[in-house]
Amino acid sequence: MTERPLVLDVDGTYLKTDLLMENFWAGLGTDPLRTLGLSFALWRRPERLKAALAEVAELQMDLMPVHEDIAAMAAEAVSEGRDVVLASASNEALVRELAEYKDLPETILASTSEVNLKGAAKAGALVDAFGEGGFDYAGNAPVDAKVWAHAHTAIMVGAQPKVAANLIAEGKQVIEVEGGWAWRDLIRAFRPHQYVKNILLFLPVIAAHDFTLATLMWVLLGIASFSAAASSIYVVNDLLDLEADRLHATKCNRPFASGAVPIAVGMAGCIGLGIFALGVAACLGAAFFGVIVLYMVLSLAYSLKLKRMRWVDVATLASLYTLRVVAGAAASAVSVSVYMLIFIFPIFLTLGCVKRLTELAHVETDARLPGRGYGRLDRPDLLNVAGLGVFGAVLIFFLYSFSEHAMGLYPTRWILWLTLPFIAFWLIRMVQIGWRGEMDYDPIVFALRDKIGIGVLCFTLSLMFYAAGLWAEWFGV
Repeated sequence: MTERPLVLDVDGTYLKTDLLMENFWAGLGTDPLRTLGLSFALWRRPERLKAALAEVAELQMDLMPVHEDIAAMAAEAVSEGRDVVLASASNEALVRELAEYKDLPETILASTSEVNLKGAAKAGALVDAFGEGGFDYAGNAPVDAKVWAHAHTAIMVGAQPKVAANLIAEGKQVIEVEGGWAWRDLIRAFRPHQYVKNILLFLPVIAAHDFTLATLMWVLLGIASFSAAASSIYVVNDLLDLEADRLHATKCNRPFASGAVPIAVGMAGCIGLGIFALGVAACLGAAFFGVIVLYMVLSLAYSLKLKRMRWVDVATLASLYTLRVVAGAAASAVSVSVYMLIFIFPIFLTLGCVKRLTELAHVETDARLPGRGYGRLDRPDLLNVAGLGVFGAVLIFFLYSFSEHAMGLYPTRWILWLTLPFIAFWLIRMVQIGWRGEMDYDPIVFALRDKIGIGVLCFTLSLMFYAAGLWAEWFGV
């Protein structure tokens, strides 16, 4: 049995996350202006930045995702009587708090407001403390090669074949531990299953009965831009919701909350998606570009603040859904009736309430949901607002049928009125399913997978096409 201490890096090694990044995003959720100000002012002085951000927001260390193999290695070392030391470039106060919450020995080496304990600085501190080759060191990043060069045994989390080969050539013992991240997890963080919501961009084309190939191609480009923009916001939302997701029964498995994907990788993906979305939007014209920018700004405001505000959040959700319809009109250059926008808003308001009803359906306490402004006691009020949305949507559609726009598009208006019970049935059914908690956490995604609901929507759409005379035009019936 060796008496050499086992020295563990924290970020990406003992933890499957990075405390500085955790602190940055927790700070954005708590005090965004102060966090951004400190980040811009101190980015060249990382040791001071880490100390400053540690004072902005508290981190729940007990929720931090741990690398199980490294934790087991540490537990085995403790059982053998070896010293276990956390040596991290993260701020000293955070590392000490982590050691306390994870029941680790209190011996730590970490960054202060004067020293950034990283790379050569960390190697020097460890050699001063334990001597050349007097410790085993576990790390995960290329910069850790400067520490491994002075360690007896290099414990390498994640594949670094060139670094490992060089260390072995120098006579070092190398132990490789599985780590790193996978592209499939990053793609999962982009939530591609949510792209089905962007089918809403086709609504203006369907309402205007403009089915030319050129129009459809412009809308498809718009969907690509909107999908990339939405994914970039999903990443931001997940990074702001790390703590709330870790407290959730299923959301704790999301890529960033679980540590499957590093926060820095997610940030890079977010920036890339945002650039792509804005680039395609610029090609589609000023109107579409403006809608995309408005969507991204409103989504950021929702992630940072609005989703925590009771009732404001469902109104914002309805607005974000409505913007997809406006975006479809801008991409295809099809004019949208004001009635249509007024009609779809209460529908989306109802679906926003359904989303919250679904989340609250299985809550067992009266406490508000983490990161939300609602608790179980708000369910009756949400149900009432959803009911008002159903009534408002049906009433506005009925009034629309008397407008000049409707008269021009739908010669046989009495058939148009037959759609009203089906619209009401579809919405009421969605509310009932949400009240019972029998759908996933996005009603639009659920609606586009629900066979009964799709059947009702298709039948309703066929009645509208018949009222417009399209069946007769296309098929002679």
